Amino acid sequence: MATYALRRILQMIPLLLVISLVIFGLTALQPGDPVDQLIFGNPRITPEDIARLREAYGLNTPWPQRYVSWLLRAFQGEFGYSRDFGIPATQFIFTQRLPNTLLLTIPALVISTLIAVPLGIYSAIRQYSTLDYVLTFLSFVAFSAPVFWIGVMALYLFAVYLPQVTGGAIALPPGGLGNLSPEDGFWPFWLDRLKYLILPLSILMFREIAATTRFMRASFLEVIGQDFVRTARAKGLPNRAVIFKHALRNALIPIITILGLSIPGLFGGAVLTETVFSWPGMGRALLDSLVSKDFNVVMLCLMLLAILTVVFQLLADLAYALVDPRIRYS
Repeated sequence: MATYALRRILQMIPLLLVISLVIFGLTALQPGDPVDQLIFGNPRITPEDIARLREAYGLNTPWPQRYVSWLLRAFQGEFGYSRDFGIPATQFIFTQRLPNTLLLTIPALVISTLIAVPLGIYSAIRQYSTLDYVLTFLSFVAFSAPVFWIGVMALYLFAVYLPQVTGGAIALPPGGLGNLSPEDGFWPFWLDRLKYLILPLSILMFREIAATTRFMRASFLEVIGQDFVRTARAKGLPNRAVIFKHALRNALIPIITILGLSIPGLFGGAVLTETVFSWPGMGRALLDSLVSKDFNVVMLCLMLLAILTVVFQLLADLAYALVDPRIRYS
């Protein structure tokens, strides 16, 4: 397995190089650049100023040449400055935005998996039961309703309507990260942070639970209809042993693929969730940077998403061998 993992890691290098080239090319070819943004905000800027700014930003050279310069700096861990915030892009993302996004996405992935897998198994075992129909209906709602619409409706319900009806007994913050700092005490700080986290975390988990439940249900239904499960039942094994010892491990194989792809998907979904709830995370930074043409932050965010995608796909492939003993990478 070590040889397989090493080979996959080496294959990631050219893949990430191609991804970085495509991302840089698409970013450079989009209409407008940082200097155009400055011209729009300052009509008194002179042509000499424009020429100096284009030279300072390196915009007077073809984008393939700029890509090579960016790539050489990236190999040294240098991703340039954030033009909007005046600090290195790595400092802006890794110290100010990525921790907030991880605080949102990691609990969303863990809690949604812990909820969705048992629900999917129960829905498959009790197929066409009342709970199965309820879960199917909620899944269709989660898939068909846009995330931003669900977020706005939840915002109105818990931050506007219920506080008015209950006199403030039920009220959640409409957005932001929190009011307290770590200096106010450990528990007050984290209880305050949790209060602000409930709404965006719930919205981010809603579609994740629906997707994982449906995949788990379909995978489990396929496995429990196979011959080895019927043979285990015919031998008189208890139903619990048939389900958890024989069927579950095989049904988890496609779920591992789904979970491996869920990490970058959660970061992508966090763009809308962070925007609706004014959560200062990496997704919102990516959206703001795209609008303001802050290309260094855009490149760093998109490359982090690409690295997360290939790394977690590798971990998912390696996890196959742990779940299914028939898989031997050696």
